Amino acid sequence: MSYLYLLIAVVGEIFGTSLLKASNGFTNLGASIGALISYGLCFYFLSLSLRTIDLSVAYALWSGLGIVATTGVSYFIWHENLNLLTVLGLLLILIGIVIVNLFGSNH
Repeated sequence: MSYLYLLIAVVGEIFGTSLLKASNGFTNLGASIGALISYGLCFYFLSLSLRTIDLSVAYALWSGLGIVATTGVSYFIWHENLNLLTVLGLLLILIGIVIVNLFGSNH
């Protein structure tokens, strides 16, 4: 169940960050409120996942998957540019997540 909570936290972080972009510096009230609610739910579910998942593993997954997915959203929804070095950096983040999960403190 903890990994489901973590997945919900990742999705909340992606929505929150996307709504933060849409809020235009907190000038769009609906998007601003949505971002704050998304982040609130995100941190709530992240805290639930930490009951049984090590902080190092949970944070690596939450932040790493959030970065990769948010980059995808920025490219496909916001039409922001990606370059080869950005894609390489994202691959390195994913490799780091795998390493933390395979060889983290529980192993």
